[in-house]
Amino acid sequence: MNSFTEENYLKTIYSLSTPSKDWVSTNALAESTMTRAASVSDMIKRLSEKQLIDYQKYKGVKLNTEGENLALSIIRKHRLWEVFLVEKLCFGWDEVHDIAEELEHIRSERLIEKLDVFLGNPKFDPHGDPIPDQSGNMPVVDTLKLTELSIDEVGVMVGVGEHSPAFLQHLDKNGLVLGCNIKILVINSFDKSLSVILNQNQQLFLSYEVSRNILVR
Repeated sequence: MNSFTEENYLKTIYSLSTPSKDWVSTNALAESTMTRAASVSDMIKRLSEKQLIDYQKYKGVKLNTEGENLALSIIRKHRLWEVFLVEKLCFGWDEVHDIAEELEHIRSERLIEKLDVFLGNPKFDPHGDPIPDQSGNMPVVDTLKLTELSIDEVGVMVGVGEHSPAFLQHLDKNGLVLGCNIKILVINSFDKSLSVILNQNQQLFLSYEVSRNILVR
């Protein structure tokens, strides 16, 4: 049985290697997990011994098939629990990440499949992230960053690239929620900030940092 820490590492490696499936450097892994390099090396050794990753000294780590399947299973559980917390228990989308981090380690696959059916087999979580199915297949997501749109183009907000509570609360405060329409009015050449029209009736100023973390279709 894998520890919660091992499962978190697998999920992090998957995230850092997606979508290109590149090798993940130990430095990138240490930075992402906020862990000392020595601890990362110890974990890489453990995961290698369990045959969940491939490791090459000057390239870093990569999930093998078994490791990727396990990572996708953890991601699936995390995102299904987020849907449950928002839709059924009325949590805000800014409140659910840490709770789902705990719930994702529940071992019962039967519980997760019943949860999936109970929720109506959702394809996306409350942040717009795709939910892997039981076989690990992800819905195809074709999105752009808001900063990639041109003047007068309109995008429908379908996801976010930043999941921190502070960022999500900032979006809520400005009425930026999944499904809203955003039309680009002005792109400021100095700092790439945007002036936009939200849902055809509300003008907003968005910094570049906010805009690049809003995903649209």
